[in-house]
Amino acid sequence: MGIVLPVTLTAAAAAAIINLWLSIRVGQMRIKHKVSIGDDGAGGPLTARMRAQLNFVENTAFVLILIAAIELSGRGNPWLAWIAGIYMLGRIAHGFGMDGGTLAKGRSVGVIITMLTQLGLAAVAVLIPLGVM
Repeated sequence: MGIVLPVTLTAAAAAAIINLWLSIRVGQMRIKHKVSIGDDGAGGPLTARMRAQLNFVENTAFVLILIAAIELSGRGNPWLAWIAGIYMLGRIAHGFGMDGGTLAKGRSVGVIITMLTQLGLAAVAVLIPLGVM
């Protein structure tokens, strides 16, 4: 049996499910606004949902790579699983927040969680080879 990275595998599975959810939400807007290709113009609800999904994809790749590298180093348990979970919840909040309305604060929450997660994981990734962690 090869190397098993339970945190990375779980985070990647969660990311796939969240990406699927975001994709379905884009599809719902495409149907509602009868837009097959492209978007609905600057700042419309379809554009907002498309950006929520793309923003997720843009950021999650870095987070998953950092999670895997930290886990491979043997220095990620148990805090790394908590960070991965909080990150995924932040991305869900961001997805809902991009719809505006009563859940609009979710966008800010998601952005803050995403930035802090990437910064924190990047710092840990630098500290590990320096022998600090």
